[in-house]
Amino acid sequence: MKLEDIYQFFNNPPPTYLNRELAVCYILDMILHQEESYGTELIKQLTDSFPQYRLSDTVLYAALNFLEQSGVIKGYWKKRKGRGRPRKMYKVVSEQKAQAEELAKLWRNYVNQRSKQAPS
Repeated sequence: MKLEDIYQFFNNPPPTYLNRELAVCYILDMILHQEESYGTELIKQLTDSFPQYRLSDTVLYAALNFLEQSGVIKGYWKKRKGRGRPRKMYKVVSEQKAQAEELAKLWRNYVNQRSKQAPS
């Protein structure tokens, strides 16, 4: 390690990996915004919209399974136009929309708060 490495770390910090709690809130925010989504698309959108964050497949699918078992989202298979194989799509269960919106708001607040704390 050199002193320049320390400066580089703070000037261009490595991405922060989401834990399951953050992943749940992020997933709900994205699904509410789009009405439905699938796993790979959720990871891509996170990287595109929030380049400072990453989401591992393991955490993503643990969060999706948690939400599905909790009855907040439901999964179903759907063939997407221009895609070879069907994707497991997820959408918020209408009776759980208020809960989903509340949790999605936690993600937005977290991101906004972190962006204010970022070094300039």
